[in-house]
Amino acid sequence: MISKTSSLLSVFSLLVSCSVFAQDDLGNSPSEQSREELPALSVEGQKTANLRPVTTYESPISNLDFDPRVDMQSRNMAEAQGDLTIRGGIFENTGIQVGAASLLDPQTGHYTTELPIAPEMLSEPVIHTGADNALLGFNSSVGTIGYSWSKMTQGGSITVGAGDHDLNFQRLHNAWTMPYGESEDWTWGTEFEISRSESDGSIPFGDHDFDRTTGRVQLLGPESQTDLFAGYQEKFFGWPKLYTPYGNETESLKTRLVLLNHKQEYGDDSHWELTTFHRRHSDHYFLDAFGGINIIHETEVAALGLGGSHVLSPQNVINYAFQSTVDEIESSSLKNTDRTYFKFSLLPEHRRDLNDGQSISFKAGASFDDTNRDGSKVSPIAEISWLTEDKEQNLNRTYLSYAESTQVAGYTAIGGNETSGLFRSNHDLARETTKNLELGHSITTQEWMLDLCVFYRWDDDLTDWTYFVGDVNRTANPVDTETFGGEIICSRKWQDFEILASYGYL
Repeated sequence: MISKTSSLLSVFSLLVSCSVFAQDDLGNSPSEQSREELPALSVEGQKTANLRPVTTYESPISNLDFDPRVDMQSRNMAEAQGDLTIRGGIFENTGIQVGAASLLDPQTGHYTTELPIAPEMLSEPVIHTGADNALLGFNSSVGTIGYSWSKMTQGGSITVGAGDHDLNFQRLHNAWTMPYGESEDWTWGTEFEISRSESDGSIPFGDHDFDRTTGRVQLLGPESQTDLFAGYQEKFFGWPKLYTPYGNETESLKTRLVLLNHKQEYGDDSHWELTTFHRRHSDHYFLDAFGGINIIHETEVAALGLGGSHVLSPQNVINYAFQSTVDEIESSSLKNTDRTYFKFSLLPEHRRDLNDGQSISFKAGASFDDTNRDGSKVSPIAEISWLTEDKEQNLNRTYLSYAESTQVAGYTAIGGNETSGLFRSNHDLARETTKNLELGHSITTQEWMLDLCVFYRWDDDLTDWTYFVGDVNRTANPVDTETFGGEIICSRKWQDFEILASYGYL
């Protein structure tokens, strides 16, 4: 894989950053902060030594394979085509959420990671599994990678690079923020990013040509944040035996995304978030074997998502999530079809205070999934946790959870030919169900943190591509799997230094 092996002969980077003011995470006004502190010159939420990939410009998924809960299967490189799996699942049951809505690709999970969004515009990703995924995920039965919209920081950067195999890339990013009207508590800002990259690749037929243009407008108040975003991404890349065991394959992708997001805080720690988007994705696939095979897909997805927590009292909270999605696909190889999805999750929480800073929390609820083409499903969610907090605000949390989640198969699995082709569909595929039992413990102090857990997962009627030994043809079939695993993540922070170690076992 290029992203692991290529080396740059020469790279010239000019980073220009400046800071006027930015609101902090609590929504404090600029007058309450120092205006002389420069922002860190790093990608938002950087957790690895890799500031950016060596083969192209960075994307939101560039460094996810350094998280022990996430596995990435890259073709050419992660920014060209990367399949994400969580906790031993498959790429089809991993979702990506931005704000309160998941960006579903109804054709295949191969294109879920096509996000025409600049990394600076998003927060550090949060990996939702178990009960959290059952509550927040949408048509992603094992795990969801969640992003929120970052608060703009004035400044920008210019990057110019060149390397071996005729690699060259350029990138321009900048953001402006200013007071909104005469108020000291409100600001508004604009942000844009333009990136391009091209290379002949480290092997024949491994070239790429990428372009991305993104922009957003943000209105920020003491208890609210509104973002209007538009992005366009165009990619061409090739790789021998990209998806099949034959010949040289290329893909030409175009992704357009328009999204509106509003997050509102109110009362005592209550909040809600609303996201609506329209995504159009075009794919032109070419295989030079068998006289040349051309396949063209075009998908459109529109969605509305709402999620939040309503605090009834210090001991009682209502957690909820809702998403409604409609999609449509036009394809040269699949039946033209469409589907309407609906999911609603409700998870009440009750906390009982004990002695000496200890408390116990109970969560019990369910999610309801339905589509106009598949049967509906009610899935239970339950968790019990024990929390201890001392006078120095050091936290210890132990939890036990059980959750079920569900999803339906994509159009490549259900909408194609059942008797011919390298990848054959199955029109009788039913709804998939995942059950997850998990035990975990976390410790958080001012200087260090530790998260560890063990889990057992049952996947029933999971759609996967199976084959007979000696036969290269793959067929979408329902399979039952069981997965046992454990994870540990720990970090230690000093004033100017942080060390992080993690390990995952399946």
